[in-house]
Amino acid sequence: MKVELRHVSLPDMDVPSAPPPIPAREYEARARTLYTAAGVDWVVIYGDREHNANLLFLCGFDPRFEEALLLLGPDDRRVLVVGNEGVVHASVAGLPVEVVLCQSLSLLAQPRDVAPRLSDVLRDVGLGPGQQVGVAGWKYLETDETDDPTTPAFVPAFLVRDLQQAVGTDPIDVTVELMHPLRGLRVHNSAAQIAAFEWAAVRVGRAVLRVVRNTEPSMTEMEAASLIGYMGEPLSMHPIVASGARGEPINGLRSPGARHLKRGDGITVGVGYWGSLSCRAGLLTEGPEEAFVDRVVRPYYAAIASWYATMRVGVTGGEVHAAVHDALAAAGANFKPMLNPGHQISYDEWVHSPIRPGSDERIASGMLFQCDIIPTPLPVGTALNCEDTIALADTSLRDELARDHPDLWRRVEVRRAFMENALGLQLSPDVLPLSYANAYLPPLWLDDTLVCVIAG
Repeated sequence: MKVELRHVSLPDMDVPSAPPPIPAREYEARARTLYTAAGVDWVVIYGDREHNANLLFLCGFDPRFEEALLLLGPDDRRVLVVGNEGVVHASVAGLPVEVVLCQSLSLLAQPRDVAPRLSDVLRDVGLGPGQQVGVAGWKYLETDETDDPTTPAFVPAFLVRDLQQAVGTDPIDVTVELMHPLRGLRVHNSAAQIAAFEWAAVRVGRAVLRVVRNTEPSMTEMEAASLIGYMGEPLSMHPIVASGARGEPINGLRSPGARHLKRGDGITVGVGYWGSLSCRAGLLTEGPEEAFVDRVVRPYYAAIASWYATMRVGVTGGEVHAAVHDALAAAGANFKPMLNPGHQISYDEWVHSPIRPGSDERIASGMLFQCDIIPTPLPVGTALNCEDTIALADTSLRDELARDHPDLWRRVEVRRAFMENALGLQLSPDVLPLSYANAYLPPLWLDDTLVCVIAG
């Protein structure tokens, strides 16, 4: 695989202004599906400001300052338990719910004179002795991590305690029903959900490229971060702009600081909105950087190209993992992916990943993935990354998207044509690039249209 650098401009593309809504009937179907899969009397889904993805997926509500619970019960009972401020914010929920106040979910010193005890609230809602309760937290333990994966692991202890008091039995962990990489409800996205996440992917990809195109030496990292042009999109991560001189380690996860950028620095930018994340990293220079290009950029982009060429409905995660590692080995790379070379994404930046060594888990239609290959180790003070979002869609889902979301479908077709014809990539018909500029990698930021392509 021959990787070259060529001057290539992106095609003109509109940016959607408003996110497509998720219909109430879809939220209702999700709640009903989870309740049936859990096979218990009540399902309790926990959420807070940091861990809001399960609640967002099931009912469209995210706690902004407090904790919250969604209770799914017999006869389609749907109860949203919130603190003082959550009562107001519950109006955003797309799932029709009963809103119940529990003031122990409120911040310290706020009023607690109406409903201070969660155990009492749970009993008033209808939880009672002998019932079985399933709890969904923000992740779950695998069998090699614990002797008892049925015990709720990633929820607050007070919730487990008060549920035990309310029903007299130990709750069980049902998070797997939401987040398993194959059967998890949240890894299978409808056309409406893909449309909502494409809105995020376009906007976040454009924001990242604004930083790449307009960052200059002598700026501070914070000044470079201001180029993101944030417009209030809900964030899924702390925005990143991090840099370092040659020989200076770069912490690619930290927030922007007051460091002044210098020509030749390694630099990375990453931004995540609900449903998508985009990242670019390279050198703040226009070249020449022959050693960096030959030893780092060419092998890395060969792996990116192999990832896109291998992804399709029905491929196993193990095959994708092997394709990336084989491409790096064939290119003589001195680095490997730091983590899984690709993972599922949703309202949270990382849901799960079937892309692991030897995995026989098959990628299915409706899954969203990040092309997220973090090359490690690199020469100290250098950086390279190209991270974007795709959806996998079989013929039926593609037809639905084209029919119900024609503007999205037109953008997808433009991106696919650009990736195949201008960048030289191979794509299965199943692969729908959602980002503003999937696989568009300018490794030398001061020459931002000089990008990687597959030649021949």
